[in-house]
Amino acid sequence: MNIKTLTTSALVLAMASTTAWAKVSQQEASKLGTELTNNGAQKEANASGTIPSYLGGLEQVTGADPLVNIYADEKPLFTITSANLDQYKDKLSDGQLALFAKYPDTYKMPIYQTHRTASFPKNIYDKAKKNAVNTELAAGGNGMINFDETIPFAIPKNGLEVIWNHVSRYRGGSVERNVAQIPVQRNGNFTAVKMRAQLTAPQYLKDGYDAEDDKNILFYFTQSVKSPARLTGNVLLVHETIDQVNQPRMAWAYNAGQRRVRRAPQVAYDAPSQASEGLRTSDQVDMYNGAPNKYDWKLLGKQEMYIPYNSYKLSDANAKYSEIVQAGHINQDYTRYELHRVWKVEATLKDGERHVYGKRTFYVDEDSWQIALADQYDNRGQLWRASEGHALQFVDANAPWYVSVTNYDLFSGRYLVELNNEEAKPFNFDSKVKRKDFTASALRRAGKR
Repeated sequence: MNIKTLTTSALVLAMASTTAWAKVSQQEASKLGTELTNNGAQKEANASGTIPSYLGGLEQVTGADPLVNIYADEKPLFTITSANLDQYKDKLSDGQLALFAKYPDTYKMPIYQTHRTASFPKNIYDKAKKNAVNTELAAGGNGMINFDETIPFAIPKNGLEVIWNHVSRYRGGSVERNVAQIPVQRNGNFTAVKMRAQLTAPQYLKDGYDAEDDKNILFYFTQSVKSPARLTGNVLLVHETIDQVNQPRMAWAYNAGQRRVRRAPQVAYDAPSQASEGLRTSDQVDMYNGAPNKYDWKLLGKQEMYIPYNSYKLSDANAKYSEIVQAGHINQDYTRYELHRVWKVEATLKDGERHVYGKRTFYVDEDSWQIALADQYDNRGQLWRASEGHALQFVDANAPWYVSVTNYDLFSGRYLVELNNEEAKPFNFDSKVKRKDFTASALRRAGKR
């Protein structure tokens, strides 16, 4: 991969490891909102103008339908296929290149005009600036201290800080999501697993933030299976912590068949995620989540890449799952890729640690702090799985998030995709929940068939 660093400082960043935990100075933080955007991206356009200047993203529109395609009239600038692939290799990930190699006749990437749509509320920008001069990584990088809600390291100095920005990014505060998680067989056959999930940061609980109960909570999360019948009623509950050195993630699972709630410490790292048929590890949910202590993290700088962006077609309510899901990979006619600047972060498994992935490479969008692409290698060094996060800006919530995530197994030819096209009210950012909704007793009630 030919990596083009975009600033002189990126050469220094490329050599940075997770041994530097320092917060930035007030002088450096003053770049936020001036030389840099409020959350740390480069404001200016690239030299060729193919990436425009950042002008604030999409304006928030209260009550608007965020899934309406505002770029429906746009046509692709060009389409990358196996025939012209060599022209664009320097702007593609190893995972994308592997998909072209495995499916040369069907895999393609339609490339559209770039729109820097990501935006956040003013209070989130204010917290990003405050965090920049206060937040530090905890011992070993397995958590944060002096952190307030989101974007802890707007001016990152190492790869681990970039990953924590993704893990803790703002996703609308409190959201209920209805989604179909679809494991797809090699021949294209599938059975959709329909789920309801609730993710709420403690600052957005209906009964208010509690300085004692919530002080080390990044977010509360529940996920219940609605169908098929054999899985209906199974529920997962997670209390995600900030400083995971002092308090690791807490998780519980309710098994509807056994009618029992049990602690679930296995919901972490490389344990299979719920109802994924082994196609995704627990720490691959949301592209990456959880404690980062099994890996050494290296920041390889910033580069221009073609990544999924403004993915309205993939959430079109008129599209059916049977039209999007096909053998090998999703129907690429429903995708949209744009040229954006991304942080490239490499994670290498530490000596003495165990995980099914020996190395992972992440490409993190500079405007949203979301991982757009992820490549996962096995312990022999072979590229095993490639993931893409198809995102858009939710104008009603003033937050970017994924509308679909794909996880391709390059060995088996199977894949896992999340879609919401056939779901009623797939995203509800007005969801009001209380702390008691994230307890073991609430888990049992939610699991009733």
